[in-house]
Amino acid sequence: MNPNTCTICEMAFSQVMKARSVTIEATVMFADLRGYTALTQSLEPAALTALLDAFYDDCAAAIWRYDGLLNKTIGDAVFAIFNFPVRQTDHAVQALLAARDIQERFARRRDELLRLIGSGALEVGIGIGIDSGETNFGEFGQTHRDLTAVGTVVNRAARAQAAARSGEILVTSAVRDRAGDLVAGEGAEHKLKGFQQPVMLFAG
Repeated sequence: MNPNTCTICEMAFSQVMKARSVTIEATVMFADLRGYTALTQSLEPAALTALLDAFYDDCAAAIWRYDGLLNKTIGDAVFAIFNFPVRQTDHAVQALLAARDIQERFARRRDELLRLIGSGALEVGIGIGIDSGETNFGEFGQTHRDLTAVGTVVNRAARAQAAARSGEILVTSAVRDRAGDLVAGEGAEHKLKGFQQPVMLFAG
């Protein structure tokens, strides 16, 4: 999950924290490999594996570099949390820097990957969404326990990722406010699935 944290502590969360879940201030990031679903219908398994390996490796390296917790890999997407268990006063900044690092790492591989999977696959890229705020982190489930974060911040980050184009990072107002000069320019309202009111998103 993160080589900078104690795996035993992660696995024994309820014993360490003396609770099954805690409310934390965190920044949540979702990154999704664009074009992968379409490619599964035309590429050989070896090429698909190489593409997914590159995506996972770049995401993990960037997230760990900025002390994030790579909480889950979900098919062709990853879910990361910043500010737990490694505490950071500037967790929104760290998440944004990690997101930019992911895009830069993957961009450097782009030509190599396109040669591997075919030059017609021009839509291959990564879309990223980030949100900050209070979220619930802990162990959920009884027969099958899952150590993760849940709540509106998680859902909004996931929807922001879905709205991001290939190569784009979209962040919420909460991230923009915490990141200072790192996020500039005007935002745009997006109608996100599951949210009654439009959500203002900014290019990260």
